[in-house]
Order: sequence, then C-alpha cells, then structure tokens
Amino acid sequence: MAPIVSIENITKDFGPLRVLDGISMSVEPGQRIVIIGPSGSGKSTLLRCINGLEPITSGRIVVDGMVVGDPRTPIAKIRAEVGMVFQQFNLFPHKTVLENITLAPIRVRKVNPAEAREQALELLARVGLPEKANEYPARLSGGQQQRVAIARALAMRPKVMLFDEPTSALDPELVGEVLQVMRDLARDGMTMLVVTHEMAFAEDVADEVIVLDQGKIVEHGPPLRVLRDPRTPRARAFLSRLLDRAGRHSSTPSAPG
Repeated sequence: MAPIVSIENITKDFGPLRVLDGISMSVEPGQRIVIIGPSGSGKSTLLRCINGLEPITSGRIVVDGMVVGDPRTPIAKIRAEVGMVFQQFNLFPHKTVLENITLAPIRVRKVNPAEAREQALELLARVGLPEKANEYPARLSGGQQQRVAIARALAMRPKVMLFDEPTSALDPELVGEVLQVMRDLARDGMTMLVVTHEMAFAEDVADEVIVLDQGKIVEHGPPLRVLRDPRTPRARAFLSRLLDRAGRHSSTPSAPG
C-alpha cells in the first residue's frame, strides 16, 4: 500500500535559520506517529509544511498522491484531506459550535447544509458534546473548545489528522478529555501525526515515535523502545530532561486550598 504521506529530504529555512534539515519519512494509512523533541526542534513547522501552511525550501511532500506546493494542485484540495488541530482552538467566536463545524464542509466540499448539520451533530456526539451545538465558544471550557476543534477538522472527512500540541494550552484537569477523543480516533483507524509531550499517550497510541532535534530526525522507532531505551545521545538527553521535569512537577506539593 502506498504511503498516504511521503516526505522526501525536505528543508525549511526562515532567513538564515534552517528549521528543518533533510527530513525524510513516510506515513502509512492508519498509522499513528508521535513526534517529540525540544522546543525549537521543528516539530510544529513540520506539520505546517505537510498541509501547506509553510512552504518548504527544498525536497518534496506528497499527500495522497498530490504534491504539496505544486501550482497545478489547489492547496484547498490538499487541506481537504489533511485536518489540523492547533494549540489554540481558533474557533470563530461569533458563530455557534454547530456553525463552526458546518462552515467548511458547506463552503469547501459543497455539502448540503442539512447533511452538514446532521454530520456535525454526529461528530459532537462522538467527541462527547452533543448538548453544546448551539453554544458559542466563549461559553465552553478550554477542553470543550479543543474537542469542538477536533470535530470541526473531522467534518471535512480528512484522510490524515495533524495534532500540534493539542493539550499544551489546557489546564491539567482538562487534558484527559482531549486525549480520550484522540485515543478513540486512533482506535477507529484514523491516520494521525501528533506533536505532544504526553508520553503516556505516545506509549499507548503510537505505532512509531520520532525524535526531532535541531531540525533533524535523531531517533525513531517503536514507542516503548524509543521512550524507555533511546539509543542516541541527543534523544537520551531530551528524554532525560523531560522525565526529570515531569518528576519535579508530580512531586510539587499542592497549594493549600
């Protein structure tokens, strides 16, 4: 089976700064890849290049047989196949939850409004928010807004979902509800690339973990092996810092109530 995403020796420069440096990887249909690495390693930029939000400097990215950045392929056609969920929810504040979810299918995919509404209600049930259809984003918690953002991305019926640290802007008590939706998507066979520091999620869900550092893939492989027994010094250093920070946070005493 051909990869759904193929990344071939890409580079990405911001002026004199090389953010991605010779990245090559492929994603099979149904595969779940978690991408980790220190801040500034290029993780978010990689996702943004896949769906054309950032043009690459060199190399090639192919999504479902379409070359990203090829002027013969409308970028809207590629983005219709690649859903993306960001750190911030990016919901339209002046539109209801239902309107946020139905807007793109109606305008881009030309879905009948009644069909788009029915699908949106099904997706809201899937993310555990069937009662919030007529609410405005400001009346939702951060976790609820992020679940609506996931439903909005799914409404385009994408073949691939990209998650760019989807829980990093959430209060700790809201993280679990978003991760549960993502676990359900993985169980249903959705192809996913996830940038996250949630190591338990990576161990539970990922088929492969990729470690980026300074724009390069420094390690990749099965999650248990990469996360518990990294083989490269740069991966070991990053994971050691990550685990040390997590340990300090878990041992911090709670403030008096």
